[in-house]
Amino acid sequence: MHDPTTLPPDLPVPQDDGAAVHLNGSRLPPLSLISTSGRSQNLAEITGKATLFFYPRSGVPGRPPPDGWDLVPGARGCTPHSCAYRDLASEFAALGVTIFGISTQTTEYQREFAERTHLGFELLSDSDLALTRAMNLPTMQMPPITDGFPPGGPATLIKRMSWYCDGGVIQKVWYPVFPPDQNAATVLAWLRSSGTL
Repeated sequence: MHDPTTLPPDLPVPQDDGAAVHLNGSRLPPLSLISTSGRSQNLAEITGKATLFFYPRSGVPGRPPPDGWDLVPGARGCTPHSCAYRDLASEFAALGVTIFGISTQTTEYQREFAERTHLGFELLSDSDLALTRAMNLPTMQMPPITDGFPPGGPATLIKRMSWYCDGGVIQKVWYPVFPPDQNAATVLAWLRSSGTL
């Protein structure tokens, strides 16, 4: 039975294709994304310290991912990625850093995922690809879907990455991210050692 909370030992490692280089120093655009809390979040209004992490698509326990999903570098691991931020959320909060997760899945799909995994922070939906297109985010296309796996959004998925933002500007980009379950700890360690806080 498929378990999205675990990572296979032989996942392919994503390589840096340079698709996120242009994001360093960029300002968050005045685009509004629907949150799992039900509100609309204008990204330009995230002016405090914040970590935004992006993931392709979360899985569902017991439902198999698309054929070949584990062979796509950087595809597998959205649940461990998100849950690692959940587990360290209080430490980010102690530093005054707000966490947002972003994917192209629908809000309904994200809300089920957030409630099931008790994330405790907001997920933002870019299901209409407004942010993806406005900032030319690195993307991948979803492989064919197996029966019983709800797509929950467009075929275009955002590749896994994280940003640290302050004053509405991206100060640091982590891309590619691997392994996904270590990204939150990596970002937290950087925040503590960089002297930016």
